[in-house]
Amino acid sequence: MTQTAQKPQTGEHTVKRYLNIINGKMVDSQDHYLSRNSSKLSDVLGEFPVATKEQVREACIAAKTAFAKWSKTPAPIRGNIIGNIGKAIEREKEALSRLLSREMGKTLKEARGDVQEAIDTCHFFQSEGRRLYGQTVPSEMQTKDLMTFRRPLGVVGIITAGNFPVAVPAWKIIPALLTGNTIVWKPSEDAPLTSYAFTQLLIEGGLPDGVMNLVFGYGGGSTGEFLVDMMDEKRLNKIAFTGSSAVGRKIGEVAGRNLTHPTLELGGKSPLVVMRDADLDNAVAGALWAAFGTGGQRCTSAGNIILDAPIYEEFKKRYLEKVQQIKIGNPGEHDDVLYGPFINERFFKTWEAHYDLGEKDGATLLHGKKRITRDNKPEGFQGDPEEAFYGWPTVWDNVTKDMQIFQRECFGPTINLVKVDGIDEAIEVANSVEYGLSSAIYTNNREWAYKFRENIQAGMTSINNSTTGAEAHMPFGGTKASGNGTRESGIWVIDNYTYWHGVNDDISGKLQLAQMETEYAEVKAPVSVSEL
Repeated sequence: MTQTAQKPQTGEHTVKRYLNIINGKMVDSQDHYLSRNSSKLSDVLGEFPVATKEQVREACIAAKTAFAKWSKTPAPIRGNIIGNIGKAIEREKEALSRLLSREMGKTLKEARGDVQEAIDTCHFFQSEGRRLYGQTVPSEMQTKDLMTFRRPLGVVGIITAGNFPVAVPAWKIIPALLTGNTIVWKPSEDAPLTSYAFTQLLIEGGLPDGVMNLVFGYGGGSTGEFLVDMMDEKRLNKIAFTGSSAVGRKIGEVAGRNLTHPTLELGGKSPLVVMRDADLDNAVAGALWAAFGTGGQRCTSAGNIILDAPIYEEFKKRYLEKVQQIKIGNPGEHDDVLYGPFINERFFKTWEAHYDLGEKDGATLLHGKKRITRDNKPEGFQGDPEEAFYGWPTVWDNVTKDMQIFQRECFGPTINLVKVDGIDEAIEVANSVEYGLSSAIYTNNREWAYKFRENIQAGMTSINNSTTGAEAHMPFGGTKASGNGTRESGIWVIDNYTYWHGVNDDISGKLQLAQMETEYAEVKAPVSVSEL
């Protein structure tokens, strides 16, 4: 189904052109951009169109037209299509994982986990097609039935980030389709080929034309903003966004004035607490993964490691030893690296600026030297660091909650060490950032674990495990600046893509006025038990 054009580029290379998918047709645009291998920037993966506002509008119109039939397709049949999609992704898991790793830069092991999450999501929601339950409710009146039904919202606009280019779109697209909605998706410009391949597998599952529409482009001032504008044109009934808190606020404003409820999964600065009684080997392993997995390019990455005073120095010693052993490099060429490059130069420059913040704040730099180059690389680096943008694993010491590096999301391989005294201060410090996505505590004291669980301001908490990780049947999402209370995954996400329809079926053949005509029992004369 791939329609492409061979376009000559510099040297002897040709680049394959991929197109927007609107109403089942391949649609080109005048402007284009290139997708590159994040680990080897000279490797061009493809050329992609920048969809115009008119093309985004056409996609919304096609989705609205398709909604009329798709929304009336029985939910179990829609579920069967979701099952077909899951089988297609499972069949192509290895190829899709390798493409994802090449384009986005995460390790192949992580890429396989990214794709597996989409497969798990399909398996879960296939069966939900037979469980979109409503309720029958007893009426106050005789010969009257009360019922509730879940109804789809309509056309859903979806905008996603590039760090999880399969799992996160699946969290939105699969339940939205299952519940009868139609889609216009603007994927991240950082992983367009992975998004294109994923969309082809969605369509292969049996989706009718117009149900799934794909438009490529950039964010602000481009395709992403055009899709947001469709709310003001009354062409979207719902928008779902994963990205920064700043952009999420702007999308929320547009949704609010159109009286629609957006799904906003935003940034994070997740705290990882290690108490004095913790298993330090386990805590160090979890903190290393939470900080440096995917090169810190996760919204759930640990931002601050909050350490109980009695174990502060010992933890720091063990942690630094492990940090110095980290292997970094091109995951397509080296199987044993912990993390690869930044997704692109834009993310690298944002991360690099945190060095200036740390110095200005007065924190102590324990490890890290900004960009990894041929002349400036850690012992564990493998390959040629100047083929892409790689960052040193960076550790700051003597960090306090009033510092900017403590408060700001970094989105790169940087972690802060913060000293506290006891569980109460640990919780207070953990809650002192504006974000509230994920959190973790390492302790064997059940009262401390309980206290943390009950008082932490976060949408997700791990006890004796990392801040990262998700499962298809558990709710994913945050509070405060990390989101607007909506959740991805599990049965909870269904509420984001449906509304409740209450039906009052009166079979009496006459007007019945509830509350005004209800025959409530009258209270009889009071009885005094002591006088019996």
